[in-house]
Amino acid sequence: MSASPGPRDSSGRRRPRPGPARAANAFAGLAALGALLTGCGAGDSGADGAPGASSAPPPAGEEALRLLWLGDSIAGVEGTALRAALTASGVDVEDASSDGGGTVVEGDAAIRPLAEATWRELAEDLASFRPDVLAYQLTTYDWGTPAQQRASYERLAGAAREAGADLVLVSAPPFRIDDFYRGHESALDSAPAAAEEVAEAHREARGAAGGARVRFLDSRELWGADAEAERAQRAPDGIHSCQQGSAAFAAWFAERLGEWYDFAPAAPEDWANGSWTGDERFANLGCA
Repeated sequence: MSASPGPRDSSGRRRPRPGPARAANAFAGLAALGALLTGCGAGDSGADGAPGASSAPPPAGEEALRLLWLGDSIAGVEGTALRAALTASGVDVEDASSDGGGTVVEGDAAIRPLAEATWRELAEDLASFRPDVLAYQLTTYDWGTPAQQRASYERLAGAAREAGADLVLVSAPPFRIDDFYRGHESALDSAPAAAEEVAEAHREARGAAGGARVRFLDSRELWGADAEAERAQRAPDGIHSCQQGSAAFAAWFAERLGEWYDFAPAAPEDWANGSWTGDERFANLGCA
């Protein structure tokens, strides 16, 4: 299976668009990262073996923040850069994304086996890696009704809570809908709103009773909403990202994570030209 289409506004409750100042800053950052990524594939491996980054040690007496990254193959190519950026920032990262799967939504019968596999693997990863943060990028296979999507994201919040982790739900980037995904547009459209509703419900509940912290990140702040626009930074397939787009995502996500968990993300100069740029997935996508 190839990766899938990106979220748009739900036909029901409409999500507010990112503020113009923050969206403009995110877009401006794409150009700066593009200037850095001039020799993709030629970077050095990090001292700790992570692709393209030397790990910055946490402050004395503190353990490194641990992040478990979930999603489909779109998250997978983003994850190459994300691991490099966060490793350079002193964060331990486990990439559990899945090519051709990764969904947690047990809705559509066609993708239910994919979700079942994700839940089995997630239980193992939570027990072995013991993350502080579980980050799930909504997949192109999150097919189901809005109620099924909300129930699945709520289950994910519960799994994070039981593991002692916070949950970050990230909307997928905009991408081209090919024949495989045609007919599933309504589910793809409703998934971001369902995720945001779960995060909002937990935000309100925490004020009264504590519990898992659940956040929603609207990636339109970075990519915009048009898969064919230059800003979306899609690969030739119109779905995934090449090195520059993956680096832009990594820098954006690391900045948000740093705001929440009080650390300064490493400068892109420290990781953007690392060996992760030579990952074979980029060559398979036709990236330059």
